[in-house]
Amino acid sequence: MGDLIFITGGARSGKSRFAEELFKGFDKVLYIATAVPFDEEMKERIALHRTRRNSSWVTVEGYREMDMLIRNGGHGMEGILVDCVTIMVSNLMILGEHIDWENPPAAYMERVKKSIRDETEKLIHGAENFTGTAVIVSNETGMGIVPPSPLGRFFRDFAGTANQMIASRAGTVYFMVSGIPVKIKGD
Repeated sequence: MGDLIFITGGARSGKSRFAEELFKGFDKVLYIATAVPFDEEMKERIALHRTRRNSSWVTVEGYREMDMLIRNGGHGMEGILVDCVTIMVSNLMILGEHIDWENPPAAYMERVKKSIRDETEKLIHGAENFTGTAVIVSNETGMGIVPPSPLGRFFRDFAGTANQMIASRAGTVYFMVSGIPVKIKGD
């Protein structure tokens, strides 16, 4: 088993850049991108992230069955970088059934909660069983105002639960503030 490092912080706080810097000099890194390029703005963000990465890194896109992605793609790799959990959570919420988020059915919400917990557990399990360094990036969603819509509140709560699950099992946790990593757990 290797090291599990969790990096969280606000939007544009430097999380991804810091995570990539942890692998500076590594040529064998599996980069698991959870973003789905569904509009032009997201396509531009993905392209920007790609230009910063070492060209020898292997990129895999996905947000489900993370343990399988790590197991299948991690052979011979020195590190794994998963960016990011909050996009994984939003994909699990939005890309499934089309529902009215102003009044979501309770049964659907229970399925979504279970799916997010299950997928987060698969991610943690895959990272814990990887022999090199695994870095997981996520946004800290609970420090701002209470979102005005039910969708926003559910997202905040589900992402917060996923973050807590990962942070509790990570050996090292960083909180990013204005581009500065602050270690909040670990030696």
